[in-house]
Amino acid sequence: MIVLGVDPGARATGYGVVRTDGRRHECVTYGCIRREPEQDLPHSLRNIHDALDAILERHRPEAVAVESLFYAVNVKSALVLGHARGVILLCAAMHDTPLFEYSPLEIKKAVVGYGRAEKAQLQQMSKLLLNLKEVPEPHDAADALAVAICHAHHQAFRSRLEKSTRTR
Repeated sequence: MIVLGVDPGARATGYGVVRTDGRRHECVTYGCIRREPEQDLPHSLRNIHDALDAILERHRPEAVAVESLFYAVNVKSALVLGHARGVILLCAAMHDTPLFEYSPLEIKKAVVGYGRAEKAQLQQMSKLLLNLKEVPEPHDAADALAVAICHAHHQAFRSRLEKSTRTR
């Protein structure tokens, strides 16, 4: 299975494509879509759309996993983040790719084993689980890889659960 993980952000949107069989994971590609400081919001959203559209077209993932919204202190940042998430959801729908959402707590627990893990721990575990030579940078991309790994773990668990209920 190929999974596109996305970490939406007001200033940077991380993405990571992971190939997995549910137990072993391989990093296909990862990176970050940055918003330039002088760039207006509509053009920034278009950049996110165009980049994700190209990734979806090129890698044809079977699922898109995205970090869900969390409580934000800054209302303006939360609104921009909501716009970015809307573009991500739209891209997945335009490609008829199933979309799954995971909270930051679920992602950290699935990847590190602890829901309150630090960013550095998430990066290290992503490196280990994907057998990368270096810690994925920037952290937005590492977070996106972690979202994809989280989905792979959840999907593997669902498959095992379905299999066990069918054999009863």
